Amino acid sequence: MAPQVDYTAFIEIDTEVRFGRPVIKGTRITVYDILGWLATGQSHEEILEDFPQLTKEQILACLAYAANKERKLKVG
Repeated sequence: MAPQVDYTAFIEIDTEVRFGRPVIKGTRITVYDILGWLATGQSHEEILEDFPQLTKEQILACLAYAANKERKLKVG
């Protein structure tokens, strides 16, 4: 199993960009956008074709970010 991508190298939160939502550094593309595209069945290749400024590592960083948020989630 390959090591998980360090999402902090690719994702930032800036209150001046997209209302402070986590975005891919240097873009206005949110983690939520990418996760949404993946959830609707788009492949990594389709996303990269539609948004050539993105990289596969950035998409994987979004998944790592979501996994980390889930890991930290506390239930009742």
